[in-house]
Amino acid sequence: MTDAREAVLGRVRRALSGAHRGSPQEVRRDYRTTRPVEDPVGLFCERVADYRATVERTSGEGLPAAIAAAARGAGATRLLTPDGAPQVWSSALGDDFQLVGADADTAALDQVDAVITTAAVGIATTGTIVLDHGPGQGRRAATLVPDVHVCVVAERQVVDDVPAALSRLDPARPMTFISGPSATSDIELNRVEGVHGPRKLHVLVVPED
Repeated sequence: MTDAREAVLGRVRRALSGAHRGSPQEVRRDYRTTRPVEDPVGLFCERVADYRATVERTSGEGLPAAIAAAARGAGATRLLTPDGAPQVWSSALGDDFQLVGADADTAALDQVDAVITTAAVGIATTGTIVLDHGPGQGRRAATLVPDVHVCVVAERQVVDDVPAALSRLDPARPMTFISGPSATSDIELNRVEGVHGPRKLHVLVVPED
């Protein structure tokens, strides 16, 4: 043990022998700030699915019908669409659903089956959706209390990795990072979904505008 310790300390001494005492050496660190991927949208969809979320690519024209189908498939009847969401979404839901106002209080939110939002950014390498709770995204409570979250992500919003996502976000705004349905395995390693947020996440990816 002593020989090994002396060997390590000897290497440290030799490495420091050329250093100027009292003035730290300048160390160059050239970090990569991005990790480009060949097909960020395809990778994003793959990683979102890995988190046990439902992900679907659809056309802009087919989006309203896809939203209605996602809500219907989740068994949702009471829906919330935040202020700033396209009006065509609400129109497409028709009489099959009961729409709840975006200003619903906590008690009313507890009765909402699904929330339908836009997003701020999608991160390809992690399959993460980021909400900054701007127009169409609603306040944080509205996206955490309902059991189902249907989120619309435009292809232009998908970036390669976390640094690229942060460069698009305003640090002064509230942000929610979503990687799949809310889940925990804290108790006896048994996965339980819907603990801290929606139990079901349905992501609809639409092409460039």
